[in-house]
Amino acid sequence: MSLAKFEIIHAIVDEGNFAKAGEKLGLTQSAVSHAVASLEKEYGFSLLTRGRTGIHLTTNGERLLGYMTAMLKLQKELQQEVANINGLLVGEVRIGTFSSVSSQWLPELLQQFTELYPDIDIQLYEGDYDDIEAWIATGYVDFGFVSLPTSYQFDVIPLKKDRMVCFTEQHHPFTKKESVTWADIKEQPFIRAKKGSDNDLRRILKKQQVIPNVRFELADDQAIFSMVSHGMGISVLSELALYRLPENIRIIKLEPEEYRTIGIAAQSFKTIAPATKKFIDFLRAYVAKK
Repeated sequence: MSLAKFEIIHAIVDEGNFAKAGEKLGLTQSAVSHAVASLEKEYGFSLLTRGRTGIHLTTNGERLLGYMTAMLKLQKELQQEVANINGLLVGEVRIGTFSSVSSQWLPELLQQFTELYPDIDIQLYEGDYDDIEAWIATGYVDFGFVSLPTSYQFDVIPLKKDRMVCFTEQHHPFTKKESVTWADIKEQPFIRAKKGSDNDLRRILKKQQVIPNVRFELADDQAIFSMVSHGMGISVLSELALYRLPENIRIIKLEPEEYRTIGIAAQSFKTIAPATKKFIDFLRAYVAKK
């Protein structure tokens, strides 16, 4: 058994081919191939298979990947703890994040953090809510930003309540009102985020007993803004998600007020590595000032 070989398998799964995995790890393609062949010979079965869409785990490989991930995580935590005992703060922190946090919080936060802790390497993985929760569950990330409540039984830390608002093109009739009700949006052409990114809105609409007239579902917030700015419908997002808006978009309050709660989640905050704990402490202090 070799943890280095486990790291190679992980890199191949992440990158989709041997050459890119080698580049990521600073190895030749032949070295990567040899490591995989050696591990498969040791185990007595194939771990990877080649297809038209790239390299994928076999069924047996999928069964073992979780164990490999857990062992690599423990190795990283051991290395960080040794460094911590020696008075050094080093390590790698893998974070799952969604677009509004990536755009609004992380640039300034990471700039400040890396100035103080240059030997801690931060790795970001952006996806929707469902992606991030799956990454946390499998140990692919050390922790992730989530909308609470989560679908899994994670350890969670609430960070901020983020108000939901309606936004429209500047000539829409809603702009003449100080606020609109959730029932008011029912008859309007509606543009919303794709499933996996709109868990908060689905929850709130169900609570308010509103079925929107959905015209488009889009994966990207900027695409939603563009559609709204061209009069193709109205939409609802949280305030934190409203950045780089077109000039002709107007924001309208919703009554009653509803919120999403942004938090972070991990399999366990009690067993996180020192570098991860340091980042989380820094993050909580940063958000508290917002």
